[in-house]
Amino acid sequence: MNGWVDAPPPRKGMGCFARGCLTLVVFAIVLGIACFAGMYWGLHRHSAIFHGLYWLTKAHAIAQSPVPIPEFTASDAQIQSVHERCQDFEQKARAGQPAELELTPDDLNTLIATNRDARGKVFASIEGDRLRCQASAPLEEFIGRPGYYFNGDIAVTLKGAESVENPQLSGITVNGEPIPGDLLNWTYRSKRLRDYLANYRNDSGVGTIEVRDGKLILRSRTE
Repeated sequence: MNGWVDAPPPRKGMGCFARGCLTLVVFAIVLGIACFAGMYWGLHRHSAIFHGLYWLTKAHAIAQSPVPIPEFTASDAQIQSVHERCQDFEQKARAGQPAELELTPDDLNTLIATNRDARGKVFASIEGDRLRCQASAPLEEFIGRPGYYFNGDIAVTLKGAESVENPQLSGITVNGEPIPGDLLNWTYRSKRLRDYLANYRNDSGVGTIEVRDGKLILRSRTE
């Protein structure tokens, strides 16, 4: 049976998709939301707000209308399989055990399809060693004002297996614009963005992320 289903129950937030599969991509999206919200909330003391606002404007990532996102439907068998593999990986990674998780584009889109926050707003594809994420999401709940959208065509090309804590950003673009090389040194709420990544690495147990041969590959942190 194909179509949207609610079982197994999706995790709160983005689940495995956000915590490991597209960690670097999510940073770009979250930065965009934070920067745009900063215009209304007056968070002038955060360098990420000002640097990011300039970059988002340059990348044309904020618009007053959404863009079409490809649709994807997942079968019950697909949903059960990918969630079981993600749960097994997470359990081993958090226990400090060696673990590897390979995710195809269909796996990624299955995770997206079963998440109420991401469904219909994000679509992932992989061509060889290049990951592409198309996103179009309303910003109303973040800025308290309707009529604005984050529209991003995000491409990620990694140089082999890269550390989640200290990734190389040279292979990431949003709408064709490269993410600034010093992005992880920008500050938000008195912390550098790289500190948030380090916290994620410690909490999740994910060590490296790689895009290769049409798959996204996560490996646990074992040291």
